[in-house]
Amino acid sequence: MANGETYDRTTIVLHWTTAILVVLLWIIGQTADWIPVGPVNTDYWSVHVGLGFALAVVIAWRMIWRRSGGRELPAADARPLHVLAKATHYGLYLLLLIVIVLGVVNAFVRGYDLFDLASLPQIGDRALRKPITDWHGLAANLLLGLAGLHAAAALFHHYFLRDSVLGRMLPENGGSTEHGVDRIRGSSC
Repeated sequence: MANGETYDRTTIVLHWTTAILVVLLWIIGQTADWIPVGPVNTDYWSVHVGLGFALAVVIAWRMIWRRSGGRELPAADARPLHVLAKATHYGLYLLLLIVIVLGVVNAFVRGYDLFDLASLPQIGDRALRKPITDWHGLAANLLLGLAGLHAAAALFHHYFLRDSVLGRMLPENGGSTEHGVDRIRGSSC
């Protein structure tokens, strides 16, 4: 695969950082209530809130980078698949923004104690905690579902269409032939 056919390093790092943060945040959000109320639960939720704010920074950086310095690649698909891919990407960004905004609002409506070191002030009507939490959870579940479809589409491209779509989002020097990275990128060995 030619150098121009992969995304730039910053775009790749932001993509995979986003993916990892989304999965970690979802897992923490789904399992935190299993931990009894106390210091461990406070710390577990503190990690969730901290990673949520980190995700907000990554997404802001990603959107700025995409508009200013990120490499634009030509469409990898015929028109109908390209339109579907674009719609999926816009859907992912929209859901990311909704989840982040609801998460930040939720953190302040609740007034989180972060690691027993600092506290987010409680702002707003406490009666909104339950509905905001529910909307945040629903949006996060929809985001994870759409991200799963996005990943499945990349694997479909790789295993069935046998093209280089998956390789476009892999680091250029991120592996060797023995790990299959060259094969994923579509280059010959």
